[in-house]
Amino acid sequence: MDAPVLAKSLDELKLRQSVQDTLPGDRGSNQIRQTPGVCYAYVAPRTPHSPSLVALSDEMVDALELHPQITASPEFLHLVSGGELPEGMDPYAWCYGGHQFGHWAGQLGDGRAINLGEVLGRGNSHYVLQLKGAGKTPYSRTADGLAVLRSSLREFLCSEAMHHLGVPTTRALSLALTGEEVIRDMFYNGNARAEPGAVVCRVAPSFVRFGNFEIHTARGETELLKTLANYTIRQDFPHLDEPTRSDDPTDIYIEWFNEICRRTADLMVHWMRVGFCHGVMNTDNMSILGLTIDYGPYGWLEDYDPNWTPNTTDASGRRYAFGNQPRIALWNLNQLANALYPLINKTEPLEAALSAFAERYNDRWRSMMANKLGLIDFREGDEALIKEVIEILSHVETDMTLFFRALAKAGDPGDTRALFKCAWYQEDEINDEYLNRLDHWLNDYLVRLASDNELSDARMRRMNAVNPKYVLRNYLAQVAIDAAESGDFKEVHRLLDVMRRPYDEQPEYESYAARRPEWARNRPGCSMLSCSS
Repeated sequence: MDAPVLAKSLDELKLRQSVQDTLPGDRGSNQIRQTPGVCYAYVAPRTPHSPSLVALSDEMVDALELHPQITASPEFLHLVSGGELPEGMDPYAWCYGGHQFGHWAGQLGDGRAINLGEVLGRGNSHYVLQLKGAGKTPYSRTADGLAVLRSSLREFLCSEAMHHLGVPTTRALSLALTGEEVIRDMFYNGNARAEPGAVVCRVAPSFVRFGNFEIHTARGETELLKTLANYTIRQDFPHLDEPTRSDDPTDIYIEWFNEICRRTADLMVHWMRVGFCHGVMNTDNMSILGLTIDYGPYGWLEDYDPNWTPNTTDASGRRYAFGNQPRIALWNLNQLANALYPLINKTEPLEAALSAFAERYNDRWRSMMANKLGLIDFREGDEALIKEVIEILSHVETDMTLFFRALAKAGDPGDTRALFKCAWYQEDEINDEYLNRLDHWLNDYLVRLASDNELSDARMRRMNAVNPKYVLRNYLAQVAIDAAESGDFKEVHRLLDVMRRPYDEQPEYESYAARRPEWARNRPGCSMLSCSS
């Protein structure tokens, strides 16, 4: 196979502007306003004062077929920070609505995200480049459209960490400082301070959300809804038939919605597998492609508590708690079904797709849990085994990631305390009653493993391929943020490197697999976060 021809200058990028060529947009200014009758508004990024590049994703550089000569150039820095753009890019911000915390919020849109356009990369895959934090758009409402280093760094690192964990996600190409300060009140408690401004260049095949369709239905813009749906199917679901070629595209729309439901179900299974909690599962934060999108106050489940939420705004209701995520995904799909109803005009196929979501999620969740336990397949009798281990995990403060990683080494019930000591946060909670219960479960588990008649080394390899050793724990990200705000970016690069191989033993980085230290239990940024950026 011939080696790809790498673009050596921005002028050599293979650009497409399919959104602007296909869908109607508002050619106004960046002034904040309502934009009925369009799918997006053209905007101009804010030129930063003195930008500097903090970090790059080598994998995304490769996928976009960029020569190192480009990424080292001033032109590239301008591109990924909001400065001068190459000819052919006509930036825009999407218009969308959304249900936020269960309530219709009306027009929302890309308030601090600016889409630069599409680049054709490796294998002629198309990637949309999007700047987050590059200034005001018509959809910024009362905000300034800017972002700060702490939240931008978290998004950059987690986008890439999730990719390497095998979780469907938007990606990040770069993290850049703007050279300016941004005023933010981290917990909305009157303690605003100046923070370093930053821009993340995000990358995805599409940033279209459930809310893109909701807004047009809410406004009665049925023809525009159809135009957007046809574009989305043509662009991102090309294996489905072209709706405009059919006299009655209803069946195409139904199959499209079914696929969205399937992708969303699979995404939820991945989140539950690795212990990821999104924190803000509003419908405007749900990707039509089943990708993890918008890394705001997300968090990693450390102590196994299904009722935990990383979002301070969600602390009272816990709508978006870890254990609620599959249910909320289904609720959000219901809202999307309502939005797509004018294209289908039948409730039965939409209801069938929603029922299929629940069935697919439950089936795949059981298979996922069987894989985490090292079982070759799920059997009916395994339901009780899974239920019991989840209750045991919830009984005392136990680190989910470390527990399942340690379980791969299980062989003799007698070594329980030594096996799981690394996963217990409060060892004084571990009493004889708990140990007896755990030993009893472990004995049943080992009996079940024996029925698979598989060599222990093969089982351990399979378990270690689905149970990560390294995840982007909140305190690890906060340590990197603290250093970065002082001008030291070594920890950013180190974390990026560690998270590239989350399932591997990395002896030189063993400390990054340790449970959360006690000093981080309630520290801001290490436990709960707000939507402030």
